[in-house]
Amino acid sequence: MKALLTGAGGFVGGHLRAHLEDEGDEVVGLGDEVDITDADAVRTAVAAARPDAVYHLAAASHVGSSWAAPAEVLRVNAGGTLHVLLACESADVRRVLVVGSAEQYGHVAADRLPIGEDAPQRPVSPYGASKAAAEVVALQAHLGRGLGVVLVRAFNHLGPGQSDRLVASTIAAQVARNERDGGEVVATGDLSPRRDFTDVRDVVRAYRLLVERGELGTAYNVCSGVDVAVATVADHLLALATHPMRVELDPERLRPVDLPVLRGDPSRLRAATDWSPSIPLERTLADLLDWWRARVATEAGATT
Repeated sequence: MKALLTGAGGFVGGHLRAHLEDEGDEVVGLGDEVDITDADAVRTAVAAARPDAVYHLAAASHVGSSWAAPAEVLRVNAGGTLHVLLACESADVRRVLVVGSAEQYGHVAADRLPIGEDAPQRPVSPYGASKAAAEVVALQAHLGRGLGVVLVRAFNHLGPGQSDRLVASTIAAQVARNERDGGEVVATGDLSPRRDFTDVRDVVRAYRLLVERGELGTAYNVCSGVDVAVATVADHLLALATHPMRVELDPERLRPVDLPVLRGDPSRLRAATDWSPSIPLERTLADLLDWWRARVATEAGATT
């Protein structure tokens, strides 16, 4: 299979490329040089690649930052998705995986957990709203124009290579720099939310399986089905540190609104693909911290 990845240069894109190539797929990356809000550029790139499948990952993906730029986030995530879908239609692409987010669900009462795909979408962040809009655009492309679209609602995923703008990675990055510099403080936002974490290497396995076996026009949660407090993630990373550290609340890291719990139901994904996560959170966090240790060592070498 020949696959085109939008957002190929990003965190998930790098892991997805590696997995697809390991499976024998030919992979073409639509990197940062192609702006997905430029319809002509996207159409030209997709036509030139002539892929069998497109994995649409490119997005403005930081939830916290979306509060400061809601119009831009909507333009990139919904408008950019429309451009990708139109380009895929023109190029007769067989399958398009459109990656959304658990943020589309918004606040869900504890007695409604785990969250199934039939739960109402009530996003509270601009990012979540933009992803809900992108999904509607993708569903219309399937229902109205016959494009072979499969929809994903990805819950929190993490692993080596993740930006330090996201919670586990920012903690790991600070731990690694403290180990280098002798620091003891790790600044965090609110650690009380509970999230459904999955290793990115398991997530990309699910993506490829859904391109192969997912039902067209159908949404799938990609998640573990287990929620863990962010405080537990922080505690585990600090326990791996080479000297004692402590967390301190940084008010600048608090969001205007945060979701107390996100826990998904992966049973639809499992039924369609036999997928289940294989990498425990403890290994994911250790790998993430080791990746940051290596990066911090490189930073130190560059300044000497």
